[in-house]
Amino acid sequence: MAEVALQIEPVGMRSLRVLARLLDYPTPELQEAAGDMIEIIDAERRWSAALRTELMAWCQRIAEADLLELQATYVAQFDKGRATSLLLFEHVHGESRDRGQAMVDLLAEYEGAGFELDARELPDYLPLFLEFLSTRSETEIARWLGEIRHILALLAARLEEREAGHALVPLALLALIGAEGDVEAHRPQVKEEAPDNTPEALDAVWEEEAVRFSAASDQDCALQSAEGRRLAERKRATQGEAVRILEPASSAQNINGDLP
Repeated sequence: MAEVALQIEPVGMRSLRVLARLLDYPTPELQEAAGDMIEIIDAERRWSAALRTELMAWCQRIAEADLLELQATYVAQFDKGRATSLLLFEHVHGESRDRGQAMVDLLAEYEGAGFELDARELPDYLPLFLEFLSTRSETEIARWLGEIRHILALLAARLEEREAGHALVPLALLALIGAEGDVEAHRPQVKEEAPDNTPEALDAVWEEEAVRFSAASDQDCALQSAEGRRLAERKRATQGEAVRILEPASSAQNINGDLP
């Protein structure tokens, strides 16, 4: 994960880091940090009382659960199939070659902001992206969340369909910009989707990948920068929509202390 200096910050920035941690692979450190995360969530007045309660209860369950069971659930949820992938661009173009330019463009955004990465995660990994957002201004956070709101809404709907507590994370992100209602539009589609994490579905994906990567295609090369262009177009469109972070319902004191 990126090296980011933790200082006294607005609660909203720290709440993004809590959401990033909740999407990470479960570790003993995550369980130990549950109390700190609960305090930060409780102080985030941009979220409704009901959403804060659900998030805090989930943190408590993480703290009390058997770690091996948490890890097994996480692997089944995110490492099998693509429907609930935490790689943002995979929801746009899967593993097609034009995804590469999109990641190059995102890396350039990170570097331009002075956000340095290590080599462990791809740039579009959602927890890493949230770490980046936690270093930005509220205007920038709103712009970026507005750009990926369609991905967040689809991810929330799919995780809800699987009755996964992780659905609270994209829902909480949408709530920061008042876009929780976006999830409803995806629920009918998600109910009709065939599971992509069964052995048969996974075998079919492997066969498809073998065919795709054995075929040379000039069209793939022509599309190399397509997602980069779309990213820029979405950025301009989002700025026109004036997406913004909601004001807190009431003021809350900043909470100190680092998260893992």
